[in-house]
Amino acid sequence: MAKPKLAVVGGQTLLGREIREQAKDFDVHPMDTTDDEGKTLVRDSDDLALMSPLDRKIIESAAVVMLAGDLESTAKARKMRARDLIDLTGILEIDPTSRLRSPLSETPLATKPAPVEVIAHPAATMLALFLQSLEAAFPITLSVINVFHPASEFGTPGITELQQQTVALLSFQPVIKKVFDTQAAFAMLARLGEDSPNKIEKIERRIENNLASLIKATLPMPSLRVSQAPVFHGLSASAWVEFKAAPDLKRILSILGKAGFDMRDSSLEPPNNVGIANQDGIAIGAVETDRNNPRAIWFWLAADNHRITVTNALMVARERLKS
Repeated sequence: MAKPKLAVVGGQTLLGREIREQAKDFDVHPMDTTDDEGKTLVRDSDDLALMSPLDRKIIESAAVVMLAGDLESTAKARKMRARDLIDLTGILEIDPTSRLRSPLSETPLATKPAPVEVIAHPAATMLALFLQSLEAAFPITLSVINVFHPASEFGTPGITELQQQTVALLSFQPVIKKVFDTQAAFAMLARLGEDSPNKIEKIERRIENNLASLIKATLPMPSLRVSQAPVFHGLSASAWVEFKAAPDLKRILSILGKAGFDMRDSSLEPPNNVGIANQDGIAIGAVETDRNNPRAIWFWLAADNHRITVTNALMVARERLKS
């Protein structure tokens, strides 16, 4: 039986590469974000991948189209096709025909698929699943969460600039600041430079809005802060959660483990963004009762941001094929 055809706009991006690695049950057709003639050769570590330019025939004939490119390529693909589009970047959240999706953390949908389905920010998926799992056993009164944002959320340009800044600083050379408009290497940042095309405050709002849509007022919204971390890949988050009554710590660990989290108890090192790279799921460790509040517990979370996004996208694609 032939595999369903999956067109990927932005096949050369970090998200596009993750799709190509994970979509083994699809016939994947990766396309560059340009419509130049000819094909582009892209190197993925030790692998070479040949990218077609944007091709209307491929987009129109595919069972599903995934959008992992920039604003321009997304707009072009949207004009070529009106339905069965899965946006992994959040660009089409403003599209009136779109719907936010996160199968990893949402309740099953009874309605038909929307023409455009936008995959939630990976931090929103991670936090929604975490908070909902806790709330089911121990009602939450308040939570405060700091998300540490990696350079890879800005794609290859973010990874490249962080690497260049690191090398330049160690060589006592001026740093390039096109992506961050400030020194991001060796620095924790509450905000990026004024001229950066990326804004931390905009990312915070997107995560908050996505999270609010996913939890649907079933629990108190957390107070959220996003910080730009000097790391290449992987989400991390420090979460402080206060409950209505002092919870049993062992039961908390058991409940989260049964919910599918990779739990790291005191006998194991807490998870980190390096160790979680290329791994499925969400890891939690350093779970400790607040010394000043017996009803509150600290948690440390880590996950591969692109793996979460692509896993959600592929789950949505498989749903569409069944509908």
